[in-house]
Amino acid sequence: MRYLSTQTATDKAFAIALVLKAIDALGETVGGVWLLLIDPRWLQGTVASLVAPELREDPHDFFAVHILRWATRFQQHAMLIAALYLLSHGVTKLVVLVEIVRGRLWAYPALIVLTALFVTYQIYHMTVTRLSASYLALTLFDLLIIALTTVEYAKLRSRSGTISHFGHDGSGVD
Repeated sequence: MRYLSTQTATDKAFAIALVLKAIDALGETVGGVWLLLIDPRWLQGTVASLVAPELREDPHDFFAVHILRWATRFQQHAMLIAALYLLSHGVTKLVVLVEIVRGRLWAYPALIVLTALFVTYQIYHMTVTRLSASYLALTLFDLLIIALTTVEYAKLRSRSGTISHFGHDGSGVD
């Protein structure tokens, strides 16, 4: 993280949040590629064989029943939509995060806007479906990302001449 400062507690929190966001983005990207490559019938068969022992022991096991129900609902078009959703999220976040690490000042507002869009969708999703602990935690984490990014962006902008809007030397090219 060549252009990221880790001098203050806020700087360190921002760096840690970026690493966590990058892990999330990589997971979404890998998950999207995985969904593009697998056959829904294979997924359904694999899940069924994995939960079968638990269902023999307890036919009403909450997790096994719900995982099996989830897998049987997956059809090719649903997997394609899920893959595109994950890939668009993951790749977009990775590009912005890499540009922040490269010292591109424009990437900070881009991360703020992108994350705000995700937060908006997550809030919409929670109001339409139901409040879930995982979505709530993700939304709170994203709000923290927005706050930390805003602080770091303000600090970078206040430093005169340290970093330009395009790159560390003002050219936009390293």
